[in-house]
Amino acid sequence: MSPPVSTSGATIAGTAFDHVAHAVVRWQDVWTRYAVDLGAEWNSGGPGPGFAPAQLRFGNGARVEVLMPHRVEVNDFLDRFITGNGPGPHHLTFKVPDLQAAIERVVEAGFEPIGVDVSDPEWMEAFIHPKRATGVVVQLAEQRIPWASPPPDDYPTERRRRPDGSGPAPPASLRWVAHVVADLEAAAGLFVGLLGGSVVDEGMLPDQRWVDLQWAGPLGLRLIAPADGATGPLHAWLGGRSGRIHHLELTVEDPAGVPGVRPASSPLALMGRRGTPVDLWELAPEDNSGLGLVLAPA
Repeated sequence: MSPPVSTSGATIAGTAFDHVAHAVVRWQDVWTRYAVDLGAEWNSGGPGPGFAPAQLRFGNGARVEVLMPHRVEVNDFLDRFITGNGPGPHHLTFKVPDLQAAIERVVEAGFEPIGVDVSDPEWMEAFIHPKRATGVVVQLAEQRIPWASPPPDDYPTERRRRPDGSGPAPPASLRWVAHVVADLEAAAGLFVGLLGGSVVDEGMLPDQRWVDLQWAGPLGLRLIAPADGATGPLHAWLGGRSGRIHHLELTVEDPAGVPGVRPASSPLALMGRRGTPVDLWELAPEDNSGLGLVLAPA
């Protein structure tokens, strides 16, 4: 049975799940992993006041935005985040066709938008605080024209090779952001009721419940919560938080050939599944600047 969702009528029409942001000390800390090992191409980015974003595009068009501190004397928000939490997942970005109308829906749904900035008509944004958004920053953005820019000179051009020597492995596809939450109903109220995600799969095991959400684009969100009364690995990993992003799931040709992977066996890597597949591989968060990866065969 699907978890209850908001019936307030405040759904933001036309919302798209655009990308997930990964905060790092330096871009280069994850470039080998994302570009060389997994084939992500540079999409856009560059230095800015307080941070430098780099959007990397995978084979299915889904993107990770890698953020590093830059000019922290102007704005130190990202530097403070990394100092306090270490590198790792930072926010989820949802594109909306009309930011002002979206803000009205957010208020109707009982959330208080913060960081509203409509000064640049080419990029207008607002945020929902992680304390209200199940432990993760949610960014709402209206963008008139998609951005593109040339890669920096040191962005890797080499790619992982196929084991038979026939050429480079094709780019991986980024499929899911796995978000562990304490309250699945509250999370569904936000991501389904307000942001309009469609439930494409769901399930229950003795220690967990999960719901897979999809929007019009290639990137999906997997919400996972401890089952009622469960006190296992999920409950322990949340540590009293309302939610935490644990990993990204990608489909990859020859995932066993990605440097540093191991067969997926940890309970957290196997979350949100009806059984225990034997052909999943994982990289622990400490092996990818604080954001775990789960790799499935393409």
